[in-house]
Amino acid sequence: MNSLEQAEAQRVVSLIPAVVSGNCRDLKAFERRLTEYIHCLQPATGRWRMLLIVVSVCTATGAWNWLIDPETQKVSFFTSLWNHPFFTISCITLIGLFFAGIHKRVVAPSIIAARCRTVLAEYNMSCDDTGKLILKPRPHVQ
Repeated sequence: MNSLEQAEAQRVVSLIPAVVSGNCRDLKAFERRLTEYIHCLQPATGRWRMLLIVVSVCTATGAWNWLIDPETQKVSFFTSLWNHPFFTISCITLIGLFFAGIHKRVVAPSIIAARCRTVLAEYNMSCDDTGKLILKPRPHVQ
């Protein structure tokens, strides 16, 4: 190796810590932002989950009362629904919530984490459901 090659090698070696630390800062910033974003979604997601649970339980309770009522079999379908307004209203509310996209709002953090995993897989990385980055070991190439 001549002196020019040695100087170039030393210059490249001296740049490695700056590049590695710069990448680490970028990764840490990305991880912090992803964690912050997922963390900010958690309260809203929790409220949507509670609303979905309450409306689902109301619908199930109303359906049970509707099905065990002996009058349900004797009258028409619409009269039966008219006689059970609790079930009818809770069922309409549940259908309306699904049309409004509650099924997406309930799992929004998981969707974001899954999409990040897909993108990060190209870089031998992943993330958990909280947004924390996971570095995967590189496969040994022979």
